[in-house]
Amino acid sequence: MIALLLYRTVAVHLVPWATAFATRMLARSLNMPEPLVHSTGDYVLAQVTAFEHGVGRSLCPFRIARLLRAWWRAWH
Repeated sequence: MIALLLYRTVAVHLVPWATAFATRMLARSLNMPEPLVHSTGDYVLAQVTAFEHGVGRSLCPFRIARLLRAWWRAWH
């Protein structure tokens, strides 16, 4: 019970503070305003998501293995 209380306290109070602190420090080290750091992060997330749904899907190891097996069967 005490461990649950400690974990909840950390999750509710410490994690948001640490995230805001890390964002602030990153913005200061890059000499950028904080909102620009947030919007840049959103842009990067959108680009990664688009890659994963586009090219990344064709690079899936299971799909590549299936294509190689089909190619191998057709060759023999």
